[in-house]
Amino acid sequence: MSFFTDPLKYEFFIHGILAASLVGGICALIGVYIVLRRMSYIGHGLSHAVFGGAVVSTVMQWNFYLGAGAWGFLSVLLINAVARKKKVGADAAIGVITTASFAVGVAIISRFRRFTKSFEATLFGNILGVTTEDLWIIGIVVLVSSLLIFIFYRQFLFTTFDSEVARIYGVPVDWVERLFSLILAAVIIVSMQVMGVTMIAAGIIMPAVTARLLTDSFNKMVFLSVVLGVLGGTFGMYASFYFDISSGATIVLVAASFFVLAYFYQMIRERTGPLKKEARSLSETTPETHAHLHDEDHAGFYHVHEHSHEKSKTSETQRPS
Repeated sequence: MSFFTDPLKYEFFIHGILAASLVGGICALIGVYIVLRRMSYIGHGLSHAVFGGAVVSTVMQWNFYLGAGAWGFLSVLLINAVARKKKVGADAAIGVITTASFAVGVAIISRFRRFTKSFEATLFGNILGVTTEDLWIIGIVVLVSSLLIFIFYRQFLFTTFDSEVARIYGVPVDWVERLFSLILAAVIIVSMQVMGVTMIAAGIIMPAVTARLLTDSFNKMVFLSVVLGVLGGTFGMYASFYFDISSGATIVLVAASFFVLAYFYQMIRERTGPLKKEARSLSETTPETHAHLHDEDHAGFYHVHEHSHEKSKTSETQRPS
């Protein structure tokens, strides 16, 4: 038990594990909708776009969360607007807009060298620097995001699986997508200090993909994804503490290990499935069935035998004397 209790003696670790668990859970919840929409690249791209907004906010001395959040939200709206063009796909729109936004942040950092140190935590994460104020902000974002997803559960679900049909049935698809974009931007912003810009996409996608391997039910997928996200954040913090490795990297590596285990479990399940079905079908075969099949086989044999016997008699009668 000392393995789990010793790190809890430090306040920075308590703050870190709370932040990692909350961020892991909400990222995993958002990731389910992103994975089912086949827009996994949006998490990676939007995190880079938000980085540009974070740099601009710092230089302009704006509030970090408000400035970066507004920048990220506008980036998603711009991506959706460009993706609606028939000649430009969603992946291309994400690549252009988010890369340009990230380049703005890098350009500003190179111009104002004094900000270089402060943005290393944004790029790679610095969970040990999480303060009580940061925890309150993370908690509020997690609570509000979870409530919105619960309240608009049907609208999000309908839009995720078939937005065109949802529009026909009167679902305000455009507003639903904007609300989801706002939630995604807020989640990415509060996750930056925990996992860093370079690791956020993995934290969003991996738990959802792992859950998708384990179940075909949407509700079960949501539950498993959130559980895996929380466990990944918790175990990742302990691994980071004992191995002295970056917290964001360890959280992602733990999530990757969950995925590998689920992948091999699915492979074994697919290989043993047909054997179990065959054994079950054989065990369910009754003696009457065997007798019936046996009689059918003999009947078929007798039929063929009689047919051949009659054919031989016919050939004998037709043989010239």
